[in-house]
Amino acid sequence: MTYALPVDPERYAAFLGVMAVLAITPGPANLFSIANGMARGRRAVVVGVLGMSLATLVWFTAAALGLGALVLAFPAAFRVIAVGGALYVAWLGSKALWGAVRGAAPGKPERPSLTLGRSAFFDGFMVQLANPKAVLFFTAVLPPFVDVGRPLGPQLALFALATVGMDMITMNAYGLGGAALARRMTAPGFRRGFDAGVGVLLLAAAVLIGLRL
Repeated sequence: MTYALPVDPERYAAFLGVMAVLAITPGPANLFSIANGMARGRRAVVVGVLGMSLATLVWFTAAALGLGALVLAFPAAFRVIAVGGALYVAWLGSKALWGAVRGAAPGKPERPSLTLGRSAFFDGFMVQLANPKAVLFFTAVLPPFVDVGRPLGPQLALFALATVGMDMITMNAYGLGGAALARRMTAPGFRRGFDAGVGVLLLAAAVLIGLRL
């Protein structure tokens, strides 16, 4: 069957919603941007984000090869991964809501466990390449949005465009906000509201994933 568009518009819109939430959620990449900005300044933030974006493209290339083989050889396994992705996003949402309800003061956000080297680009590339959040994204979050009835390459190209674009915006924002954001996240009330909002959005994203299965 021939399709006019490489990705179903509703499926792509759901992916954009999920990606927007994941992009703003604090993780190793965003925390690295904060630390990088505090240690090196604004210019280094942009350079570091470029390094992380390149690592994301490396992950997408690997996904194109691995997911293509999986779809062709084990279509049933692909659906199992998709179901697991929906459950994973729901778990993230529930965890965020529980953190908001519990109301434990998070303290000062920790910097990534790395030593800043001479190159912000290389540091950013290595942080994102080894980022467990990136691994989970490509093994659990992305598969539910891939349509096995359409060519894989064009779909992943559009998914990569959205992922890299949103990541670049949010990681730069975290980095340029740097010290101010880090201080703000120590306020228990702010953190509880942030966790609650992220939890609700992630649960809604999980529902959207489930409706696309």
